[in-house]
Amino acid sequence: MTPAARVQSAIGILDSIIDAAQNRGAPADRIIAEWARGNRYAGSKDRRAIRELVYGAIRACGPVPLSGRTAMLRLAELQPEIAELFDGSNYGPPAIGEGEAAATGGAAPPWVVRHLAKSDIAGPEAEALLGRAPLDIRINTLKAARDTIELPEGGEPLLAPNALRYESGTQVEQWDAYRDGKVEVQDHGSQWACTAVRAQPGQTVIDLCAGAGGKTLSLAASMENTGTLIASDTDRGRLSRLAPRAEKAGAGMIQSVLLNPGKELEALSEFQGKADTVLVDAPCSGTGTWRRNPEARWRLGKAELLRFAEIQSRLLSIAAQLVKPGGRIVYVTCSLLDEEGKDRIAAFLAANPGWSADKLELPIGRAHGEGTRLTPYHDGTDGFFIASLTSPC
Repeated sequence: MTPAARVQSAIGILDSIIDAAQNRGAPADRIIAEWARGNRYAGSKDRRAIRELVYGAIRACGPVPLSGRTAMLRLAELQPEIAELFDGSNYGPPAIGEGEAAATGGAAPPWVVRHLAKSDIAGPEAEALLGRAPLDIRINTLKAARDTIELPEGGEPLLAPNALRYESGTQVEQWDAYRDGKVEVQDHGSQWACTAVRAQPGQTVIDLCAGAGGKTLSLAASMENTGTLIASDTDRGRLSRLAPRAEKAGAGMIQSVLLNPGKELEALSEFQGKADTVLVDAPCSGTGTWRRNPEARWRLGKAELLRFAEIQSRLLSIAAQLVKPGGRIVYVTCSLLDEEGKDRIAAFLAANPGWSADKLELPIGRAHGEGTRLTPYHDGTDGFFIASLTSPC
């Protein structure tokens, strides 16, 4: 493919991504993969270049662009060499018209930018949300140790005791160590969120919103595969992916429990008042993960943000009924909006006298409200809010 044809292909993909963002369609990575499957003539270098153009344009735009072409014109403002490829050649984009407008830049749609600023995320903090995330892995201590494991590439040791960092795009999934369950892909900040749980062998721990179980596997390693570890979720598809992952990781002590939305306590009734700790890794806007999913900025709506806050408060209420006297809730969101973080904890403490917030002794992050916040700008991690709450004895 010619460079101009690559630009035109990227414009077409961007049109599909914009439409999907506005109509709850497929995520960008799936759309790009489907395009590659349907256009076999594009070689590996072409696909890589087109992907770079697509994600570069997404990151360059704040509000949702009118079209893929306006998004690419915005990227051309930042990378003038791209403008030269709007040459009207075969398979290339038509020439740029006089006065033709590009999409608007910025960190996000204006209303989201305002909410971020109210949550003390502005300037360099907001700009860092659109950087490129590295690839972090966690050594699975049920099968290996960071100091002795043999990997194809060394990696950068991080603060978390079992964490290594690699460049984005490192093909970890092709390593024998990954296939053997010795390593898991997990952001450095996510690893510290699991550390905050302080899960110990023999305890009863519930991962209330386990999803596909990434944090559950980390907790199983901390518990040395002994005790009771419940992975629960309302999403059957995501939860079903945990069993093969757990088998590969050697985490045989995990019990999966499928929850009925609105009736979660029925499925967890035998554990009411018995859990040492409940991890609430709550559904959220995902503002802390924009480095990995930059088009997510275009999918968030005001009504959805309110809905997330309601769900988060309800999950905290459920968790409070599962912990034993003196037990703990560890609340985690990959959001940097106060509506989903410190405001939820403040509301919970106001509604539940006797509960208290604990200071998290983490060597990373900064105090924020009654919890700790990690950001890409300060910590080089995804964005997280983490809080620990202790029930009255």
